[in-house]
Amino acid sequence: MKTPQPHLPKPTDAEIEILHVLWQLEPATVRQVHEHLTRTKQAQYTTTLKQLQVMTEKGLVVRDESERSHVYRAAVARNQVQRQMTTHLMDRVFGGSARGMLMEALGAKKVSKKEIAELRQMIDDFEKGTKSQKDQKGNKR
Repeated sequence: MKTPQPHLPKPTDAEIEILHVLWQLEPATVRQVHEHLTRTKQAQYTTTLKQLQVMTEKGLVVRDESERSHVYRAAVARNQVQRQMTTHLMDRVFGGSARGMLMEALGAKKVSKKEIAELRQMIDDFEKGTKSQKDQKGNKR
């Protein structure tokens, strides 16, 4: 389990791509990360290496230097980065409105009936969790 970092630096787009690779392969060498990245875009090995070094300095990844080839792991959990980026997007683009962001997300691409049903269920579960938390604090429903 990853330790939450209170002041997580906002990853760049390139850093998010690397984090996705590490979340999938973890742990991984620079070569493994680079090979994964070059499946979808051109990149230089030295660029991937430098990005991983910068990400280590920022605290986004950790490096194990005990082997000849350095091995990297994400230092942050996927959901931690997703929540940070979602909050950033919601605040900057949608004025803090979850409703506005969700409406635009639903309008941006075709959403299946199954996905809509899953979203409804998630909202219901979220509301139940919120109500349960209030009940535990002694508040009335």
